[in-house]
Order: sequence, then structure tokens, then C-alpha cells
Amino acid sequence: MKEIIKNRTKKFASDCWHLCSKFPVTREYNAYCNQLIRCSSSVGANYRTACRAKSDADFLNKLKIVEEEADESMYFIELLLDVSNREVDEMKRLHAEANEILSIVVASIKTIRNRNRNS
Repeated sequence: MKEIIKNRTKKFASDCWHLCSKFPVTREYNAYCNQLIRCSSSVGANYRTACRAKSDADFLNKLKIVEEEADESMYFIELLLDVSNREVDEMKRLHAEANEILSIVVASIKTIRNRNRNS
């Protein structure tokens, strides 16, 4: 399962980069695109780091970062949807993917917390 999520988060970052490459190079678009590229790539980078965690507490802390970055990615996609009519279908697809990644991460966090409470 970890390899699947690693691959999905990497593809998500790459797809966000490709999306951003299709917007005009302006101060306004650059502000949102740069943020989206940063936070979407942080999702995968931090998930990979979480997979190398040394304890459940370390794993949870790193997954919380993934959760925040996925949510932030959704926010910048929403902003781009608000200001642009370009690539709407792709932005909706990426928003849904970010939401699925976020849901998986939140479920993982709950599972680890419940396991730790019951042991």
C-alpha cells in the first residue's frame, strides 16, 4: 500500500506541475502556481519521509504534514478554479485526487491513533 501512495503522491505533484505550465506567466498566476507546485510536491516528499519514520509518533507527525500540504494543494486549485477558465476538467480531477489522498492520510492517522490507544 505504501508504494501505491508513494506513486500517487509523486504523480499528483507531477500533474500539478504540468497543470501550472499551461497558465500564462504573470505575477498573479505565478503566485498561485508557485504555491501549488510547492505544496503538491511536499505531499509526496513528506509521505516518503513518513514511510521512513522511526516510531508511530514520528510517523503521525509526518503524516500530519502530508495532511496539511494536501489540504493546501486543494486550496490553491480552488483559487485557480475561481480565477481561470483554463484546464477546468484537469483542475477538478487534481482537486479530487488531492481529496482522495487527504482522505487516505486522515484514515491512516486515525488508525495509528486508535491502535496506540488500544495497546
